[in-house]
Amino acid sequence: SFKDCEEFKKAVQKRQPNKIDIGAVFTHKPSEHKTMKSDVFHTVERELVFDIDLTDYDCVRTCCTGANICNKCWTYMNCACKTMDHGLREDFGFERLVWFYSGRRGVHCWVSDQAARELSNEARSAVATYFELPLETDKSLELSTNLHPMLRRSFDTLEPIFIEKIIGEDGMGLLSDQTSWVKLLKTMPEAARSAGIAASLDKEWSSNHSSEASKWSDIKKKITAFVSKSKNMKSAQTLSNKQRDEIEMWQYETVFRHTYPRLDINVSKMQNHLLKSPFCVHPKTGRVCIPMDMSKIDEFDPFAVPTLPQIVQELGDYDKKHGEAAKKVPDWMKTSLKPSFAYFQKSFLNPLKNDVMAKKRDAAEKEAATMGDF
Repeated sequence: SFKDCEEFKKAVQKRQPNKIDIGAVFTHKPSEHKTMKSDVFHTVERELVFDIDLTDYDCVRTCCTGANICNKCWTYMNCACKTMDHGLREDFGFERLVWFYSGRRGVHCWVSDQAARELSNEARSAVATYFELPLETDKSLELSTNLHPMLRRSFDTLEPIFIEKIIGEDGMGLLSDQTSWVKLLKTMPEAARSAGIAASLDKEWSSNHSSEASKWSDIKKKITAFVSKSKNMKSAQTLSNKQRDEIEMWQYETVFRHTYPRLDINVSKMQNHLLKSPFCVHPKTGRVCIPMDMSKIDEFDPFAVPTLPQIVQELGDYDKKHGEAAKKVPDWMKTSLKPSFAYFQKSFLNPLKNDVMAKKRDAAEKEAATMGDF
């Protein structure tokens, strides 16, 4: 723990840590916790944080595994950011949030509204589980046709990305060749496969060269027609409501399984959980943990992120070129970190600072009104 910015800066320069993690604000200095009783020393507040890692997508990505990433599977991170950002803003009303590239294979979200910082562990858990879907197994998600508005909105966001970036050959190739589409069709509910839907689609696609987007459209049309017909059938072969729902919701389940956020939920549940500091250098890749502009999230390239050797070179080049004048310029403005930090300052730090100043002003006005003459 440090009493001020200068003390922290000196410690970083002296120790030169490989990485820095940030935790909660406590009732007392964390360095003194061994001298305190557990009921006295505890957390006071901490940003609400989310951690999403591409390793949790290994069961659906066909391009990379483990710590390896590429621009194909990075699409999953774009999907996660869009889904979570919409939900946190629209469903919970949070405004002060920023997304960071972790520096290696994932993203972090920091929600810094005062209401978010002061959430209890139980409330944090409730927010996190609100977004959770049981994607870690191959079992059905058991989605209801009366889909939750958050999930319906998420589907509207994710399905176009699923069609454009996931099912094609330049994505995960789910519908790019017969081997792949047969594998996908086998995940249809048993009742749909028994009715010959999968076999019919396989036969159609094998005899033509339709696009992946057309194939997905074919699937939806077949399912819609089959479900509609089953509702009007009065024979013994009529589907149960559960079977009909499973078939009807298979398209939603498929999109969610391949695009919906996979949270490391334990990071979000506890006030005292640590998370890598913004602008920290990842010790494995040398890349900096930089903020991502959500208005340009589709343009973000993890492989174009500044690295430590690059920044060192840029600092040296700038100082050499500008001589004594370089001493008057903050180091971050001399490097390719400039646009990232400028965005962080304008879109996140300054609004937070304004919130604090407004709160102090309101408190001062309230005190002045209380102490005034009556």
